[in-house]
Parts: sequence; structure tokens; C-alpha cells
Amino acid sequence: MIGTFVKGFAYLFHFIFKNKRFTIPLYSKAFISGKKSIIPKIIWQTNYSNSATLPIYINYLFNRLMSLDWEYRYVSTEDRLEFIKTHASERVANAFEQLTDGASQADFWRLFTLNHSGGVYMDIDAHALWPLSWMIKPEDKELFLMTKHRFSNYFIASAPNNPYLQTALDIIVENIEQKNIGGGVYDLTGPTVLNKAIKDDDEVNQRLNKYTCIQGSFTNEYFQYMDKPRGKWTHKKQDELLK
Repeated sequence: MIGTFVKGFAYLFHFIFKNKRFTIPLYSKAFISGKKSIIPKIIWQTNYSNSATLPIYINYLFNRLMSLDWEYRYVSTEDRLEFIKTHASERVANAFEQLTDGASQADFWRLFTLNHSGGVYMDIDAHALWPLSWMIKPEDKELFLMTKHRFSNYFIASAPNNPYLQTALDIIVENIEQKNIGGGVYDLTGPTVLNKAIKDDDEVNQRLNKYTCIQGSFTNEYFQYMDKPRGKWTHKKQDELLK
């Protein structure tokens, strides 16, 4: 109900204040101390810009309310590339640089970053439904999000060196090298890859999205891409996904 009100108010707000934007910080420290956990208490997010419309900014604020004992890190498009070039092998970095779509780059980057540094990744339009430290126990090594019968990648929590994330990264690199685009972003770097990496008989820590993290309560495509019309990955042609 609050999210519906926010979106309704935001249409009026941005009609009056067309160019008003709010800045999502690149870094925000934890507000309170909490129990240590195997999964590092870091939230990672990325987008084409941290200059956000009102709904996106409120979504960010709500996530900070749900993560008072977690630090927050926003990573720009340029910094995603720099991070991977600094920490990845030449082969992995070269594969990343072949991607032309921001969503595919974010798919790749989130898996690499979580596998390298650990933490929680959430899409910029997603929000936790409960405090993260309630849902992620100190002893947890991972938490994957289940939507109906498939794992999603818009929320992932993991300690470093996760074998499933590494397998997913290997699949993505091979997809890029072989130009195995499949059905587009979804198959090239997205949830399809994660579901290939996690086998049916693998016992992984998981939660349903409707009890964990959902998308679109506070925002929608219009507000997320107000400064980049038709910027969502669904508008990208398959033959434009790779250099």
C-alpha cells in the first residue's frame, strides 16, 4: 500500500519537478553493530547512474532501514569494469568487456563480486521484506532466492568462494566466448545461468521471494529509466548484446 502511494505521488512530483533527482551514496556505513556472520555484511548495488528518481531513492532508504547493521556500496558502470579488471583473470576480464548491455554487465559483475568479496546483491528496484540479519543467519554461507520453481538472480547472498557462483561465472564466460546468446540477456548472463549452475539435487539455502525480497513495490520501469528511455534489457536486440 505504501509503495502504491509512493508511485502515485511520484508521477505528480516528477511532473512538477521534472529534473529533480536524489543521490544514492557510493558508500554508507552500518548504523548499528550486529552479530558477525559468515556472509560479509555488505550490500552491493549498481545501476547506470546513482542519480535517482524519488521512487528509486525511497526504495534505497527502505533497504537501509532493513539493513541497519550492514554497510552499503553502490558501484558505477565504470567501477564495475575496473573492479573486474583488477581482480579477475585476463580471460574473465576480456569476456566481461565483450558485453554491451548494462543488465548483462550487472549480471556478470554481481556474481563475480559476491564470489570474490561476499555480501548481498539486490537489484536497484528490489527491496528486502524483513531485516537482512533476520533472514540471513550468522552461520549461513549463502541464500538464494526462489521464484515459483526457479532461482532468481535479483537477490543473492553469499560468502566468498561459492562453488555455485563460480560455476555460473564459468558458464557465462563460455557463453560469451561461444556467442551463445540463447534467448537474450536472460539466457546469456541472467537467471538461466544460475539455474544451470545449481542442480536439482543440490541442497542450497533458499527462501521464496514473497517472504524475502520483491521488486517493484516502490518503483517501475518508467521511474528507473526516466533518464534512459528504453534502457531496460528487454528492449535490447540479441545481435547487440556482444561486441
